Amino acid sequence: MKLSMLLAGATLCALPGSVLAQASQEAEVGRGPNIVLLLADDLGYGDLGCYGSATHRTPHLDALAAGGMLFTNAYANAPNCAPTRAALMSGLYAPGTGIYTVNGASRGKAKNRRLIPIPNRTILDESIVTLAETLSDAGYATGHVGKWHLGADPCSQGFDVNVAGNKAGHPKSYHSPYSNPDLEDGPEGEYLTDRMAREASGFIEEHAEQPFFLQLAFFSVHTPIQGRADLVETYGEALGENKDAHYAAMVTALDEAVGQVLATLAEQDLLESTLVLFFSDNGGRSPWGDNGGLRGSKGMLYEGGIREPLIAHWPGKISAGARCEEPVIGLDLYPTLMELAGAPRRPDQVLDGVSIVPCLQGEDLGEREGLFWHFPAYLQGYLPEHGPFRATPVGVIRRGPWKLMEFFEDGRLELYNLGADSAESKNRAAEEPEVVADLHGRMRAWRERVNAPVPTEPNPEYEGR
Repeated sequence: MKLSMLLAGATLCALPGSVLAQASQEAEVGRGPNIVLLLADDLGYGDLGCYGSATHRTPHLDALAAGGMLFTNAYANAPNCAPTRAALMSGLYAPGTGIYTVNGASRGKAKNRRLIPIPNRTILDESIVTLAETLSDAGYATGHVGKWHLGADPCSQGFDVNVAGNKAGHPKSYHSPYSNPDLEDGPEGEYLTDRMAREASGFIEEHAEQPFFLQLAFFSVHTPIQGRADLVETYGEALGENKDAHYAAMVTALDEAVGQVLATLAEQDLLESTLVLFFSDNGGRSPWGDNGGLRGSKGMLYEGGIREPLIAHWPGKISAGARCEEPVIGLDLYPTLMELAGAPRRPDQVLDGVSIVPCLQGEDLGEREGLFWHFPAYLQGYLPEHGPFRATPVGVIRRGPWKLMEFFEDGRLELYNLGADSAESKNRAAEEPEVVADLHGRMRAWRERVNAPVPTEPNPEYEGR
């Protein structure tokens, strides 16, 4: 039987929310699900078939979505990778980790920066209790495969096994030899995404008899844009022998790797006891990533930089073909997985997200203060339309359909009604002063609550007016 048929067939019947509630209760007595977190890198909101792509072949992920729940308003915690990963592991907004961006906060030319940005951390502090540590304490075997980008070794942050993870933010090559000190080279020309799937499958096979948490953090589809030769050839017939064909090949190789992992779960008779989550760390990189018509791209706080694919699959617990329209954010996964695993919160442990178990049950999540982003840094542009910067210091809140952006350089406010204008084409700030005042007040209160530093010091090197 084809894997796509197996995945879809396992969840053909819509199940009541009480089934997932029962699973949460079972976790309290030590029968939590296995957890597989599949994390893509730089994947655009519209890069998958199930999210509207007419170009990329993604049958395994499409089947995963058809057999589970697809989220339409899921967000990364940042427009680039390290802060999103820090939030996933810590359950904290960026002010709680000090990781706001990648590398330094003073990106781009000094003469164009009006303000002195807030210093940026690049390593997740080991005093923070990570998701891996929490699940390990709950009796889970923990494995990390792929990109880490939060320090030298994920094994110092609660993982029992590490394959390929270190401080590097992207691979030197997608073909062996990899020049990765934490990954043994394979046969010459071996494709990195395929290798990650085999390593992940090996971890599943080795720990099939005990609860496990596997984070498979793909390097794909981050640069360098290097597709697998056979897939490049098939895409080249339609797209030409260029980067577009290589990028499309990378997306399909990612999909095939997901299929390999799912096949291993099926072979080990673990599909029905495993929650599989698929997510991306930030929006697609122009000009290759497809952000589904959303404004902006990787590195920007507009929707194209932060709205992501999110799929949840758990046969018998999550209804097949379900959709969740509720706004959720990456750091919500920590309390969600804690609840399902029956893992207790440590004394004084702070988690900024909320459990989305109600969403997985098909129920309303309930009112929340909002989703927040805090980016007190600069990120240089790489396309002419970006100008000097893709992002300047900015704070963002989304609450209901409304999204407010406060740009710290000049105090400019932009307001968008995402329910009516997901492309953020019309700034409604002047028309909706009451909405602006409400959201701005909530954002300032949140900044005070989490001690979010706002840059205010003028840059003496600034040459503009």
